[in-house]
Amino acid sequence: MPLARSLSITSLSGLEEWDEEFDLEDAVLFEIAWEVANKVGGIYTVIQTKARLTAEEWGENYFLVGPYVESNVRTQVELIEPTNPALKRAIDKMNSSGCKVYFGRWLIEGSPYVVLIDVAFTAWNLDKWKKELWDNFSIGVPWFDREANDAVLFGFLTAWLLGEYAAQCEEPPHILAHFHEWLAGLGLALCRQRQLPVATIFTTHATLLGRYLCAGSVDFYNNLADFNVDKEAGDRQIYHRYCLERTAARCAHVFTTVSQITAVEAEHLLKRKPDIITPNGLNVKKFSAMHEFQNLHAQSKNRIQEFIRGHFYGHLDFNLDKCLFLFIAGRYEFSNKGADIFLEALARLNYLLRVSCVCACPALCVCVCVHVYQKMCVRLESIQTPQLFPHFVSGQLPDVSKMLSKDDFTMMKRAIFATQRQCQPPICTHNMLEDSNDPILTCIRRIGLFNSSADRVKVIFHPEFLSSTSPLLPMDYEEFVRGCHLGVFPSYYEPWGYTPAECTVMGIPSISTNLSGFGCFMEEHIADPSAYGIYILDRRYRGVDESCNQLTSYLFQFCQQSRRARIIQRNRTERLSDLLDWRYLGRYYISARHMALAKAFPDTYFYQPHDSDTAQGFRYPRPASVPPSPSLSRHSSPRQSEAEEDDDRYDEDAEAEKDRLNIRQPLTLPSKKGPALPYTLPGANGEKNGATGVKN
Repeated sequence: MPLARSLSITSLSGLEEWDEEFDLEDAVLFEIAWEVANKVGGIYTVIQTKARLTAEEWGENYFLVGPYVESNVRTQVELIEPTNPALKRAIDKMNSSGCKVYFGRWLIEGSPYVVLIDVAFTAWNLDKWKKELWDNFSIGVPWFDREANDAVLFGFLTAWLLGEYAAQCEEPPHILAHFHEWLAGLGLALCRQRQLPVATIFTTHATLLGRYLCAGSVDFYNNLADFNVDKEAGDRQIYHRYCLERTAARCAHVFTTVSQITAVEAEHLLKRKPDIITPNGLNVKKFSAMHEFQNLHAQSKNRIQEFIRGHFYGHLDFNLDKCLFLFIAGRYEFSNKGADIFLEALARLNYLLRVSCVCACPALCVCVCVHVYQKMCVRLESIQTPQLFPHFVSGQLPDVSKMLSKDDFTMMKRAIFATQRQCQPPICTHNMLEDSNDPILTCIRRIGLFNSSADRVKVIFHPEFLSSTSPLLPMDYEEFVRGCHLGVFPSYYEPWGYTPAECTVMGIPSISTNLSGFGCFMEEHIADPSAYGIYILDRRYRGVDESCNQLTSYLFQFCQQSRRARIIQRNRTERLSDLLDWRYLGRYYISARHMALAKAFPDTYFYQPHDSDTAQGFRYPRPASVPPSPSLSRHSSPRQSEAEEDDDRYDEDAEAEKDRLNIRQPLTLPSKKGPALPYTLPGANGEKNGATGVKN
């Protein structure tokens, strides 16, 4: 048995213990974002998945504010009359003054209240509000930037709503407004400029300038302190947007961001250090499959295999049962999302697999089904075969020549000839309008991955969202991820990274980087991330070629794993789900909200932060079944599961129990609606929850 390693404990925490509970009866929370009931980015996932727990904490005093988009409202929002009397009077006052403001319930889990503002209906105020923006903040917005114009309209309308609500309250209100990203940030600055009784929080999920700089192929993270931010923003014609973002960050009572790597970025680019880190979570219950997730993986994998048979008909010269499916997904940013080094690593992996004679078939992204293959199957199914039962009962094996008629043989030959193709297998599932300029297709041509018979790595590029209603392959993204073996996300700029997080909660190993918030979070809380299927690529302190070699090494090692080893690894990966659940990560938002209320209303609320460096938490240890050093007695080349020896060192239930001890059990927080919240409000020493260390 290998020696178990006992590690020092550090961790999930960093949260302080409050000296008294906050009474939220007289407080109202407005959460404001352009992505409320409007799926246009990753912030939509943050707000949608967090809404249930926030609604349980704040009850009837929680309102989301976003833009009115008619197509979204028809399918996602139930319009009703406002339930809060002061808010109803405020909305009526705005509507009578030339606005269109709607109230309803967002039809997601938790059914939170939403206030939707029709931005286009008040566009006649744009010039007047731009002048006010220039007079008060010296920020000029050009007429041709439609997105910035929408930000101006949305900002003034949300500030109007908050100010009107404060005026309609009978008693002095305690309003907390949480603004997400620069599109909503102007409303925060106006609240401070107009001295409204509003406690404000601003969360940046990615800085504007950081995204633009990384897309420009600069050594971003190693030169953060050297950038002339005003010049860089001006050169990229986003200076007005950058000013809106920086103003919101500087004016907020509490400034937060989603990861430590983004906090460093914000400190240099926005000139303010975040007060607290608020990592992004997921509603893990939605993805939970308990002991069925391995079966779901097999079912989805079979559907992907059916596609592969169709996509490569006429060129199916590999064994699908010995193929591995690798994928990358996300916003189409070729360099920022790491598609460049992923493709280069696939080319190098292809060479290694050819040299080592390992049969593997990683797929970049799969979502298509070829109808020719389906027609061929229908024709072959029409072949009539005699009854086999009489042969069996007579103790004789059937003669193949007597089972099929000459017509059957003729039909089979015609079907086989019909599937033969002289051209190369396709790379892309769609006809691209300008494929000569597409960065992914251009890179594939350069590295020479053309799906030839000699290639052990086959690449499929699907430039469209996956959907269960697709006429090509009716699979949702979640189903597709479950059917793959490894998600590869070697991003250069990734403030958080929902794609590897979604892989984790579905039990699929993934590759991330130390420049992503998710990668840094996992490095902090897991002693040996790769043992749990979380591979962290070093892109901060290595050159592109070194990072590409490291990625190739990870991929090659993964291809060498046996089927049993991959199953064990998926079990470990799935057990990390609790680390990413909102019932744990939601407490960072609780801390930020309490901090903002205490700063804005010191006579009513008190918050005494502690030194986060002294806070203790928990860290996943290295799994006991993983040897502390490479074992020379084990075979280094891949071995098939049929010939594998049983590994006595692995005990699934014992390992799972040890891992569960490393996350504190949540305390209950009294809520305004329904049962007590599954939130943890940890102390600095962890004594309140009964778990004080790592047990080996």
